[in-house]
Parts: sequence; structure tokens; C-alpha cells
Amino acid sequence: MVKPEGVNKDMHSENAANDLTEKQGQLLISLARETIAARLGLSVGGSSKISAEDLTAPIFHEKRGTFVTLKIKKQLRGCMGCLTPSETILEGIQRNAINSAFNDPRFQALTESELEQAEIEISILTNPQKLEYTDGKDLLQKLRPAIDGVIIGQGMARATFLPQVWEQLPRAEDFLSHLCRKAGLPPDTWKRGELDVSIYQVQYFHETS
Repeated sequence: MVKPEGVNKDMHSENAANDLTEKQGQLLISLARETIAARLGLSVGGSSKISAEDLTAPIFHEKRGTFVTLKIKKQLRGCMGCLTPSETILEGIQRNAINSAFNDPRFQALTESELEQAEIEISILTNPQKLEYTDGKDLLQKLRPAIDGVIIGQGMARATFLPQVWEQLPRAEDFLSHLCRKAGLPPDTWKRGELDVSIYQVQYFHETS
């Protein structure tokens, strides 16, 4: 599982033909919320916003990487996901909802009262693609702020930032330095051209009232 930091801006993937509609995105958010509620022993019952028919759309059964992010009062409360398309969107949202709420090592398990306060956000990923580059300057030129999510790796060190993180770190130099720190590497590692770098895009939904 990978722990990214995320913020609050809608992003779209570049393969629009495979994008979800806003209604489908909100259904997935409801699925995440009801999955967490069920783990807490809360009965959704007749208040469920989802029917079995709602989840039959073929796109929900595509294998894609997914992330689920929880926030309380705009502050991160949990974020977990999978970068690779190893499970369907439905499976990923449910699993990552549980992991974000109860298994993110940065936080205590979510409580019932916190679920009432929490805002849920989901990201649906395109398949990561290896980015070829020659040196740090070339890497800066090839990254697309506010579009690309970035995965870096060196040896056992590995980390990712979702595209939403560009809102917090709009300069590519800062983005890469913070990402190196997250991976446990010196912040200037990206300048030496020694990192394995992959990029991906997301379609992003946040909870509406």
C-alpha cells in the first residue's frame, strides 16, 4: 500500500473515454462511506445511497489503481491506495476505504464520531508509465504540474505524490525535493538523474453535500 498526500482540486485523466461520470464518482464515494460504516458496525439500512443495479456499469469492473483520502476540517485523516491495476475499481475503493480509515499507520483507527465529520475523496488512476529522462533539468522539463502524479524509486526506497499535491507544491523543484524526502532519500537526489520515475494521471472526486 502507498500513502500519498492529497489536497482538494478536481483532476481528470487523459484517457477521457474511460472516465467516470460525476454521478458514478459520487456513487463510489457513497460506497467508501458505507464500507467504513459497516466496519464500525453501523447499520446503513434503508438510508443507503447505492443499489446493486447502480454498480453494474462496466467501468466499475475495470482494473485500475485507486486511492481513498479522508479529511476532517480540511486536514488529512487517512489516505491509502494502490498504484497498479491489480483489482477492479469497486474492489479497490472498498479495500482502500477500510485501509484509509483503520490501517494508515500515521493515524489511530477512525471512530464513529470522526466518520460523521469526515470528508471522503477518491482518485482513479491511469496505469503508471515509465518516464525516460537524462538528468534533473530534463526531468523538470518533462513533468507536467497539476497533471502528472509521480512515482520515484531508488533501491528499496519508493514514494508517490498524487497530482493534487501540485496545488501545495507548484514548483517542480519543490515537488521533487519533498517527494525524495518522503521516500527517505536526500532532497536533491532527483538532480542526479539516478531515480526511476513513472507518471500517471487521475480522475478525482470529492464528497458533495
